[in-house]
Amino acid sequence: MNYSKDNKPYVTITDNQPLHISFVLNNADLSIANSLRRTMISEVPTMAIDLVEFDENTSVLTDEFIAHRLGLIPLFSTDIGTNIQYTRECTCQNYCTNCSVELTLDARCTEDTLSVTSHDLISAHNQIKPVTYGEEDSGILIAKLRKGQQLTVRCVAKKGTAKEHAKWSPCAGIAFEYDPHNNLRHTTYWVEDDVKKEWPVSVNGLNEEPAHEDEPFDYLAKPNKFYFTVESTGALEPREIIITGLKILLAKLVQVQTVCVIDYS
Repeated sequence: MNYSKDNKPYVTITDNQPLHISFVLNNADLSIANSLRRTMISEVPTMAIDLVEFDENTSVLTDEFIAHRLGLIPLFSTDIGTNIQYTRECTCQNYCTNCSVELTLDARCTEDTLSVTSHDLISAHNQIKPVTYGEEDSGILIAKLRKGQQLTVRCVAKKGTAKEHAKWSPCAGIAFEYDPHNNLRHTTYWVEDDVKKEWPVSVNGLNEEPAHEDEPFDYLAKPNKFYFTVESTGALEPREIIITGLKILLAKLVQVQTVCVIDYS
């Protein structure tokens, strides 16, 4: 899919899968492309478990260890932008249904061994619940119990961003590359014998031509083509991560523009 108008920025989607999407951002500045990458990682809001109350824990794992595992379990977070408030912006005293979602877990081993997974977390919300990848998904392991052991907890999930804690990041990772042939010489390779053998060109190099050895170096050249691959944790669809990231980045740029106009007026 191409969106092109003269020399304005446009996007080419090269791969679109349920958990990852690849696209090329053209006619954009390096600062804007990197800002988009950072925004998608750290400023797109999701839901994550933030408070854990233990009623019973007779497993071999400490409360803190299990609480940390629970916090890192991704939760479906579609459409939370308008439906869920940040706790700091809510009018309640601690937390309520407008700014949080309660999840409970009650597991007791009556056989030799019981694997407690994210499937055992019961959410009070019909949409905000642990991420699953189909019926064959065994869930994320929380703890293993032996016969007679019990784990009973109450969790409170809140809305947040990865600037506060990495558990709120919607991205498992973002691959970001430009100038795959290093024509601009922004990268200095550590080489023992042969740079081409030790540093093979990525698949993105098929979309660009390498500079000829006898070609003069252009010191004023700037990158204008950026390759992205956004991989989701499952909390949000990759497409939603990109669109939300663009909206947040645009809002920040508008705010800067407004301040500059006020200062100069």
